[in-house]
Amino acid sequence: MSVDAARTGRVGPTNWWNGAHHRTALNLFMVVVLAHWAEHLTQAFQIWALGWPVPQARGVLGLYFPWLVTSEWLHYAYALVMLVGLWLLRGGFVGRSRTWWMVAFGIQFWHHIEHLMLFVQAQTGTFFFGRSVPTSMLQLVLPRVELHLFYNTVVFLPMVIAIILHLRPNRAESALMTCRCAPRFTVAPSMP
Repeated sequence: MSVDAARTGRVGPTNWWNGAHHRTALNLFMVVVLAHWAEHLTQAFQIWALGWPVPQARGVLGLYFPWLVTSEWLHYAYALVMLVGLWLLRGGFVGRSRTWWMVAFGIQFWHHIEHLMLFVQAQTGTFFFGRSVPTSMLQLVLPRVELHLFYNTVVFLPMVIAIILHLRPNRAESALMTCRCAPRFTVAPSMP
């Protein structure tokens, strides 16, 4: 049994990525998150700075693989990967960082529901709200490009706060951590 498993009483794959390998797993997850962000920011730049029509503004990958942007499979899969990643990595967060991480998870859960609605509509050909294309609930208020920039922002910001707090824990949080993401507080030897 690993040291982390002995401390937490947990054994198995979640102990692996929430223990000694939490920082690696977190870094890999953040690469995926930032790549997705880059796609959305590129699409926004294409629309608002370059003046491209929305159907032609496909981000970087969408320029080479246009079906990616129009595929609800891809969008739903990413929403699911985000949800699962946030859930699986939560065990490495404690105290204030866990609170912020779970805020991101809660928002992503709703974002996932919206993508599930779009996915179901695309697969069945039955469109909600009397629309002629797949439409999520909040798309009734915001256009899709702006809505997804909003969603990605409100999920990303609490993630960033969580990570900053995770890397700079207070003494109590440091004592509870099962990973090695942050330096440990050490107790100064007592004076004789």
